[in-house]
Amino acid sequence: MAQHDRTVRLAMVQMSCTENIQDNVEKAVMMTEQAAEQGAHIVCLQEVFNTRYPCQTEDHCRFSWAEQIPGPTTERLSEVARRREIVIACSIFERRAPGLYHNTAVTFDADGSIAGIYRKMHIPDDPNYYEKFYFTPGDLGFTIAATRYAKIGVGVCWDQWYPEAARLFALRGAEILLYPTAIGWLLEEKEEFGPTQHSAWETSMRAHAIANGLYVGAANRIGREDGIEFWGASFIANPHGAIMQRGTHDREQIVLADCDLDAIDVVRTHWPFLRDRRIDAYGDLTRRFID
Repeated sequence: MAQHDRTVRLAMVQMSCTENIQDNVEKAVMMTEQAAEQGAHIVCLQEVFNTRYPCQTEDHCRFSWAEQIPGPTTERLSEVARRREIVIACSIFERRAPGLYHNTAVTFDADGSIAGIYRKMHIPDDPNYYEKFYFTPGDLGFTIAATRYAKIGVGVCWDQWYPEAARLFALRGAEILLYPTAIGWLLEEKEEFGPTQHSAWETSMRAHAIANGLYVGAANRIGREDGIEFWGASFIANPHGAIMQRGTHDREQIVLADCDLDAIDVVRTHWPFLRDRRIDAYGDLTRRFID
């Protein structure tokens, strides 16, 4: 990328996972290499991309799927980032200490170094999404990865529903918001609720792009695992909230789009939401509910 050129090619990787961690890592590496061959500067992998989604049941055996950082998976991605001179963002099941686990996003800069670590802040507890059993809420805040190509905020899945989180990433300088994701339909609900659920998911993140005047990318897994059919449909939206590219619901795929980072200033100047914020009036946002 030329020094004066602020256009970066962003890639979302969506894939299915097996019970073999090494196979999942190597598939992700292969698809990341393919994205690099297609000119990608920044590649985002899905939530806990190196394992099957662990949280459909509460099973103590699944804590063995977690890794330390640095560890085998992060070292493998670091090597790819360095060799290809690309930025890679991903989420893994982190073993921080005995009995202490997180769902952690790691961003590697184009020299292979770790540019940012973010621990998932919002932890759901729903049928087939028993994440509170596995993951401790993050304690690092809404951190930014300042990489060679862009400043990136990386939330993880359930974080993507919260406008407060998106705003804090933006206020810390994020030009691109990435959301590694593992979301899908419960098999018994898909027919009745499927289209509405998918539409709400995408619309929520498109709204973050509009309200904050930045690019948003979501990388979601595909395939059926136990009681969930992951719906894929990874996408990239521009600062107007328009979908630039979207993946299919059922195919392994690399979703690519070129993002002109200079457009962020233009959009924010014409839609000056940050200018007109009443920061003197928002103190009650820190309350659980206003009775």
